[in-house]
This record gives sequence, C-alpha cells and structure tokens, in this order.
Amino acid sequence: MKPNYTHLSAKQPIGIFDSGVGGLTVAKEIKRLMPQEDLIYFGDTKHLPYGEKSKEAIVGYSLQIVNFLLSMNCKAIVIACNTATANALKEILDLVAGQVPVFDVINPVAEKVAFEIHNNVGVIATKATVNSGLYKKSIRKHNKFIKVDELATPLLVPAIEEGFANHPITHAIIYNYLSNSKLKNIETLILGCTHYPLLLGEIKQYYGNRVRVIDSPNIVANQVKSVLDKYQLLNGENPDPKYRFFLSDITKNFERISKKFFGNRIALELKVL
Repeated sequence: MKPNYTHLSAKQPIGIFDSGVGGLTVAKEIKRLMPQEDLIYFGDTKHLPYGEKSKEAIVGYSLQIVNFLLSMNCKAIVIACNTATANALKEILDLVAGQVPVFDVINPVAEKVAFEIHNNVGVIATKATVNSGLYKKSIRKHNKFIKVDELATPLLVPAIEEGFANHPITHAIIYNYLSNSKLKNIETLILGCTHYPLLLGEIKQYYGNRVRVIDSPNIVANQVKSVLDKYQLLNGENPDPKYRFFLSDITKNFERISKKFFGNRIALELKVL
C-alpha cells in the first residue's frame, strides 16, 4: 500500500535520534543537504552505549524516544543509530504505523554497496549490531555474491563519548581492531555505527588508499532528502531554521561536538523519558 502523508506539512521538523553524539554525523549531513529544515535531535546519553545492551532494552529506549519525537510534531523519524536499527526497526515501524516516513542507517547503505562493485566488504560495528547480522543480510539480499565480514568493535563508542577522538588511545584501539584477520582481504569498509565517522581521518590513515571507506551519513541524508522531496515535504522557505537538542543526560563531549557542527548558539535541553 502506497504511503499517504497528505496530513503532514513541509514546515514540521525532522526528528533524529541516537544513543549519543554519533547521530550528529547524520544530523550534520541532513543540515548540509537540507539547510532550511528544522531539526529535533534526541541523544540518549543516559543509556549509552546501546551496543552492550539487550535487544529488549534497546527496543524499550527506542520506542520511548520515537513517541517523544512524534509528540514534538516531527514529519519524519531518522534512526541515526545502527544498534537501534538492527534491534528495534520492526518495532519502531509498527509503532509509527505509517504516520510519518521512517529512515534507518543500515538499509540505504547496504543497498548502495550491493549495487556498486564491491566484492569483499568489512563492517565494523557495536556488538549488538554485529550479533543481529543485519548488514550481512541486507547486503546479500540485494547481491548474494558479496562476501561480508563483520567485526564487533565495542571500545570505539565509549572512547568517542569520553572525548578521545584523535588521541593515542583511539589510535591504538583502531590499529588493534583493523589489523584483525577478519578484515584482512576487504576492499571496502562500512562504518556500521554513526559514531565512527568521527574517527574517519584516523581510519583512512590506517588504510591509506588500500580500502574504500563508505560515507554512511551522506547516503542516509540523501535518502531522507529524496523521500521528502517525493512527498512534497521539503521545507522550501525557512530563513532561520531551528535546531533543538534533547539529551537524557547532558555531557560536556556532546556539548562540544554539537557546537562544532551546529554553531555556538545551540542550547542542550535535558529530557528524561
């Protein structure tokens, strides 16, 4: 059945959520591609990292956040978290029940990789994302000839959330993970967590030009733009877009990165669900 979004207005904000700062990499791309959109971001910093939590806990947190974003009149929901996508996408779609478009960060990336020429693909992600096997399933659904190797890299999210990007500690962690034999023959690497683009420079430095690193936030933002455009939900006139950031626990690192991406005028609002 074709979705019907005639009850929505282009003036409504886009809702985006993640466990912490990682989803800001997606929000930043959405802002760059659609500079006239109002955005509402929810970072569940109180419960991060999601990658170490049970499926039931991840579903519970995700549904609470989606309910909040719907209550804030969002015209679209972007699950800017691979772990929430891998563990709660079906439940989120059931909850939303076609009221607004829902976007995730795994399927658009898997589809793009499957239709381009990639033979050996590596995925680094949280334990919960790797355990779900969703990247491998999604890529191979479109192209069963691609070899996909997934590696859980659980120390990266805490390192980023603690502000250790571009630090000897993260250099050591990255080197340790990327030299794992599972990733030995890959030609393409998917950063299967929205936090990881914050380490893009360090990851590319490790590989030089030997491995292509996929820019997931850009792929996701392009899909959001394309679908909103299709349903005439792109905000065409908005000279002063509003960005609101809600956190379940306010952290210095989130404040630093959000201001770097969105400018110093932003204020963080505490919202315990």
